[in-house]
Amino acid sequence: MRKINGKIVSDVLDYKFLSYDAQLLLELLASDGRIKLVKIKKPEGADLGLEFESYLMDKQRSCSNKCIFCFIDQLPAGLRKTLYYKDDDVRLSFLQGNYITLTNLSQHDINRIIKMRISPINVSVHTLDPKLRAQMLGIKEGHSGVRKLEALVAAGITLNCQIVCCPGINDGAELSHTIENLIRLGSSINSVSIVPVGLTKHRDGLAPLRPFDKKLALETVRQVNRYAEICLRTRGSRVFFCADELYIKAGLDLPPDSYYEDYPQLENGVGMMCLFIEEFMGAFRNLEMGETEKHSKDRTQFSIATGKAAAKYLTNLLKIVTKKYDTIDGAVYAIRNEFFGDSVTVSGLVTGGDIIASLKGRTLGSRLLIPRNMLKDGEDIFLDDVKVAEVSDKLGVPVQVVRQSGGDFLNAILFQ
Repeated sequence: MRKINGKIVSDVLDYKFLSYDAQLLLELLASDGRIKLVKIKKPEGADLGLEFESYLMDKQRSCSNKCIFCFIDQLPAGLRKTLYYKDDDVRLSFLQGNYITLTNLSQHDINRIIKMRISPINVSVHTLDPKLRAQMLGIKEGHSGVRKLEALVAAGITLNCQIVCCPGINDGAELSHTIENLIRLGSSINSVSIVPVGLTKHRDGLAPLRPFDKKLALETVRQVNRYAEICLRTRGSRVFFCADELYIKAGLDLPPDSYYEDYPQLENGVGMMCLFIEEFMGAFRNLEMGETEKHSKDRTQFSIATGKAAAKYLTNLLKIVTKKYDTIDGAVYAIRNEFFGDSVTVSGLVTGGDIIASLKGRTLGSRLLIPRNMLKDGEDIFLDDVKVAEVSDKLGVPVQVVRQSGGDFLNAILFQ
């Protein structure tokens, strides 16, 4: 595609923006080099339904930063090449929710975002102190991204932000300073997640960083919640939310469903477990008597593999089911992460090899349940390139992949 209504289409954002109107004149380039004109009438805003060889219609923009906390830099050698690719593409931020630092954007890019009203954009902030931001991102000009963020805010572009919090670097007083400055930027800052730095055991030659301990996690949750309560009173939204991992590290109960409002930071692990529990309990309450009779009256034994962070919650949910249905006999196994290191506890980073090592020789019942987020999107392969079939073969039990919702988890338990 060359043009829509006489305007050049350079990428997917141009395509989506220019194709919004009800009447369009498309200028297409045929394989033989000839130009074809096509007139189209459609409902305003309806998608044209065209597919392109590349989703972005041109080359994806890679990250030029050298962040001291970058998780990709902490991957072991020998994985598939796609896992080592770092993107910092504003188009993927708008279209898929990826977080960007803004350092890759030119003034032309900023002007284009404002002109097209591309919103919301997800931004990795970490700190608004230019010198410290330069240090954390591993670049010379930390003020560049800060100025671009301020320009977007001034133009009324909605931003969802994240702060990867590194103990001794941007926590404590510096975190308060960052939060206060984001509050001053006003309502364009829609939400902010505070996420603890993720550290693997593969950090040779990288900046020395330390993980959150229980005391610091507790202090940080309380610190952030003080600002969240102020925003709730003044804006009607908490704006600032801590990731589930901070609550778990602090030994705190997760907040209730109402706390997370419309779950604006779900992909950053903010309220993910709470939503899962809500979905599970909602599905459990709504089961009809006729439907519940479908579950096997014979005793059914199965097992569940998950990360250490979620194990306690899944165990509690399983107890609720087994209390009502005495034929359900399940066991939850928290998989120790040897691949990335024991400090990595989320289920999305559990590998096939670690599942095999942890569960070999265990009584697993008639099937093993694993969450979909352990696998590559759309495929049956773990991060370590071990396939689901290999795990099944090594453990001698069928592996059942369960989608990431509490309702799906309940169905998998009851109905196989």
